[in-house]
Amino acid sequence: MQYFSHDGFELAYLDRQPASGQGDPVLMIHGFASSHYVNWVSPGWFKTLNDAGYRAIAFDNRGHGSSTKSYEEADYTPARMASDAAALLDRLGIERAHVMGYSMGARVSAFMALSDPDKVATLVFGGLGIGLVDGVGDWDPIAGALLAEDPGTIGHARGRSFRAFADQTRSDRRALAVCIVGSRASMSEDDVARIAQPTLIAVGTRDDIAGSPDELAALMPNAKAFHIEGRDHMLAVGDKSFKQRVLEFYAENPL
Repeated sequence: MQYFSHDGFELAYLDRQPASGQGDPVLMIHGFASSHYVNWVSPGWFKTLNDAGYRAIAFDNRGHGSSTKSYEEADYTPARMASDAAALLDRLGIERAHVMGYSMGARVSAFMALSDPDKVATLVFGGLGIGLVDGVGDWDPIAGALLAEDPGTIGHARGRSFRAFADQTRSDRRALAVCIVGSRASMSEDDVARIAQPTLIAVGTRDDIAGSPDELAALMPNAKAFHIEGRDHMLAVGDKSFKQRVLEFYAENPL
């Protein structure tokens, strides 16, 4: 792991070139309560991309993994997290990259596409469809579940799931409880329509969080939907068909 400083945070990142040498860069932005390792290393994305000749880059979002934690909601807006992603590309001397995000990371990627369009060559939104515009449900119970002293008292099903995930990843639950509030900013249909980069929107057919990929793709000028068969929100990220479709997408849209 390496670290870079931005906006008062020390952010951990991993940067791996393919064995063949210089490859086109893919910047990956992980989801809520996850980390670069949980979303991208463990499910095999680094290996998949490196084996296909791509340079794989991922970092721990502020409040997550090995990066600095904050307990201020204002620090976790998608726009500010997108600025971290752009700053990492600057740090690495990368002018343009493929950008792929999962769930919250997809939301951050969308904001990055508008704030730094010249840096974003293509987009992959995993685990986020029309929820980018409409929201992705009631997350207040999740914040409560993260802060509960006894997880056995959590009655909210999704809250229990995210609490178990946060405990599994040994996350700072207080920071996550603040992040879940600050990071929920939606994007208007007009703003979504301004995202001109080629975009792949991939959502599991059993995902009850993301919202329809087809509805979001219909709002965008250059987007395609992909249904990850039989996968829910937690399991879609490592799916083999998702990885294969992303590689095809990159081959169709080279830097």
